[in-house]
Amino acid sequence: MNFVNEFQGKKVIVTGAGGIIGGWIAEAFAREGALVCLTDRSLERIENRKASLDGKGHLALAADLTDAASLIAFADHVAKAWGAPDILVNNAGIYPSGFLLDISFDDWDAIFDINLRAPFILSQLFAKQMIAAGKGGSIVNISSGAARKMRTTVVPYCTSKTALDRLTKGFAIELAEYGIRVNAVEPGFAAGSDVSALTQDHVSNVTASIPLGRASSAADVGAAVLYVSSEAAAYMTGATITVDGGNSIGSQVVFQAKKKAL
Repeated sequence: MNFVNEFQGKKVIVTGAGGIIGGWIAEAFAREGALVCLTDRSLERIENRKASLDGKGHLALAADLTDAASLIAFADHVAKAWGAPDILVNNAGIYPSGFLLDISFDDWDAIFDINLRAPFILSQLFAKQMIAAGKGGSIVNISSGAARKMRTTVVPYCTSKTALDRLTKGFAIELAEYGIRVNAVEPGFAAGSDVSALTQDHVSNVTASIPLGRASSAADVGAAVLYVSSEAAAYMTGATITVDGGNSIGSQVVFQAKKKAL
């Protein structure tokens, strides 16, 4: 999709920018001429990512998404450097595994702090900046098919993403009068990175079960986030776009078995 310089000079915040999906999103906006503020807990990681982006004027600011004071300081830093952002992408998330009978209280809290509480706090802080600037804006939450399909050993993650979808709709309805649109994107399976390493066997097994037969790519995720942030989606708010190769609708292995049975 050609956005015809629509994002040129726009100010975009991407949380979890040190990870694979956050990096893809940051790169997509940078290629379109946007100024990108990358945030993650590791300053070194996002500094390296910033150095790889097209263009100049990007920011790399470390923040602890589990700490409200750190998020407030981060929002203040952005305001001083840029003024109100145009787009906020709440991408950061964690995916620890464990059965409900075994998961610790601290792990439960960490999942909800990063996957739900941080998007709430940052959306509130930056929405207030957008409102004060009187220019509207876009908030995009990175959700997951796990919001609709329960998965054994990652129930807290699934629950946090279901809540994030409801939070997306809540902010959408309350911020609409200010011209701020709030939507969610559900990316597909990503094959891992230095931040979230996966074995080749695991990648192969998961990819084989996806109806379209491949993992998600930078182009898939980037295009979806750019679209919901663009004027082409100006009448879209409170929506969730699924870009996962059909993974959330069923397993290709099951489809093949049924086909053989026929």
